[in-house]
Amino acid sequence: MRNIQAKAVKKADVLLEALPYLQAFRGKTFVIKYGGSALSDPTLRRAVLQDVAFLSVAGIRPVLVHGGGPEISQQMAKRGKPARFIQGLRVTDRATLRLVIQALSRVNKKLVAEIQSLGARAQGSRGWENGLIRAEKYSIPGADLGYVGMVTGVNTGPVQRLLSLGVIPVVIPVGAGWDNQAYNVNADEAAAALAAALKAEKFVLVTDVPGILLRRNSPHSLLSHVTVSKALGLIRKGVIAGGMIPKTKACISALKGGVKKTHMVDVAVPHGLLLEIFTDLGIGTEIVR
Repeated sequence: MRNIQAKAVKKADVLLEALPYLQAFRGKTFVIKYGGSALSDPTLRRAVLQDVAFLSVAGIRPVLVHGGGPEISQQMAKRGKPARFIQGLRVTDRATLRLVIQALSRVNKKLVAEIQSLGARAQGSRGWENGLIRAEKYSIPGADLGYVGMVTGVNTGPVQRLLSLGVIPVVIPVGAGWDNQAYNVNADEAAAALAAALKAEKFVLVTDVPGILLRRNSPHSLLSHVTVSKALGLIRKGVIAGGMIPKTKACISALKGGVKKTHMVDVAVPHGLLLEIFTDLGIGTEIVR
């Protein structure tokens, strides 16, 4: 009996620890970017979406921006179309662009349906419609990436309307130019630009690494708190390298755009999103001004 009571008290302590955060963040906007291989794992995906649904039910206004790289590559492989990358960006001809949009649309429908099954309201938002994500062709000297774009602006109207109705926008990160030409844009960049335009309270990258590590492959060297200047210094020193560079730069871009705080959260930690936001210690890396 005492063991049962002790467990119940422990649960109550967790709720009480979360109380000031719930009070502080109620009515605030969080932009969450979720992608990578974890999208394909039903258990990991459900845990992340449960966290997103919890935020909405708790009175916070989450916006979910998703990737879909593995799904895109899988669809290209089925059609015998090899994936090509230049400086980490997928070379996107017209046929590939169609596959990108089709694959991301399938992922989007799946995420919306799963969030709704968890008792929250959600609706897909296409980045190329209504000027939601404006983009122009991305240029690299000596290379043609095709229909790859860089974000040039955001129209927050469609997202704000859904948020005002208590609906979670689930955003496909494909932008459009002024001529309505669609462009495949980096999902981290699109999410950071959207967070800045919304003046979000938080920008959260749910990723497949613990956060920023001082020593590669050493979780014990996790940095739980990093300033922009320190993060830039770690990039220059090569401590932050590879795929962590664009993620870190996306957080810095969001902060410079007016977002109050950014976080990197490991998708492998069950309910890591809630632990990072609603506990005193957190579990990932927060990057602040």
